[in-house]
Amino acid sequence: MLNLERLRTLDALARHGSVSGAADGLHVTTSAVSQQMAKLEREIGQPLLSKNGRGVRLTDAGRLLADHAARILSQVELAQADVEAHRGRAVGELRIGAFPTAMRGLLPAALTALHADHPDLRPLVREQEPEEAMAAVVRGDLDLALAIDWHNKRMPVPAELDRVHLLDDAADIAVPAGHPLADRADSRTTSLAAFAEDEWISWNEGQFCHEWLVFTLRGLGVEPRITYIAEEHHTQLAFVEAGLGVCVTPRLGRGSVPAGVRLLPVCDGVRRHVYAVWRADAARRPSVRAGVAALQEAARRAAC
Repeated sequence: MLNLERLRTLDALARHGSVSGAADGLHVTTSAVSQQMAKLEREIGQPLLSKNGRGVRLTDAGRLLADHAARILSQVELAQADVEAHRGRAVGELRIGAFPTAMRGLLPAALTALHADHPDLRPLVREQEPEEAMAAVVRGDLDLALAIDWHNKRMPVPAELDRVHLLDDAADIAVPAGHPLADRADSRTTSLAAFAEDEWISWNEGQFCHEWLVFTLRGLGVEPRITYIAEEHHTQLAFVEAGLGVCVTPRLGRGSVPAGVRLLPVCDGVRRHVYAVWRADAARRPSVRAGVAALQEAARRAAC
C-alpha cells in the first residue's frame, strides 16, 4: 500500500527539483524529506533518486511514480471536494492566505460574513506574499489565496489553479510634505517619470512588487535609486514622512496617512489587480465557493 504522505513528498521533489526545495515547499526539514524518500524506496523496491553533482535527480522509476503521484493527489482532492459537495454545506476548515493590505482591506469583512452565513465553517488565515500563497495552494497547504499583479506586469498563475478577479486597486505616490511636487496632491496627476531624481522606498528585493517597480521605472527611462527596503506600507510611509524618499502606496487597506505625507494621483494609471485563486480540482467544495463569494462581496464593498 502506497503511503500518501510519501507520495506527496515525491511530488514535491518532482516539482521543486531538489530536496531543499521540496522541504521548503512542504514546510519540513531536508532530513524529513530524505527519510520519507528512503521509506518509499524500500516500499517500491527500486531506487527513486540518484546523485546529480551535489544534488539529486529522479530515476526513471522515480519519474514514473511521480507522474502517478500527481494524479493520485489530484484525485484525493477531487474525492474530498465531492464528499463535501455531497454534504452540501460549507463545514470544516478553510485555509486562506493573503498579502498584508488584503488582510486589512478585505479579510475582516469576508470573515465576518463567513462566520454569520456558515457557522460550521472554520476559516484559518495566515499572512503570506502572493507568490508564496499561490505555491501553498498548489501544494494543498492552503485552500484559497489572495494574489495580485500590476496593470503592466502580470504574475503567472499555475495551470492547476482557477482564479477570479476581485477588484482593481489604484495606487498613489507618497511624497514628503516639503517635496517640490507636493502641491499636486489636490488636483493634478503626476507621471512616475517626474521622480527620476528621487530616492525610493521599496519592498524586499525578489518580491513581485519590487520587481514591478524597477520594471516600470526603467520602462519610463528612469533608473530607480532604491535606498530603503521596508516590507510594510505603513513603515514605508513613516520613511516618507521623515523625508527619506518616495514610495508607491496602494489604496486597499491603506488606513490613515501620516500628517507629513502627501499622496499624488498618477497619470500613468498605476493599479494592482487583486484576485482569489484555488485549486481547480477543489472548485466543487462548498467551503471554497463560500470563501470566494465572501471575498467577492468584500471586494465589491471596498471598491465602492
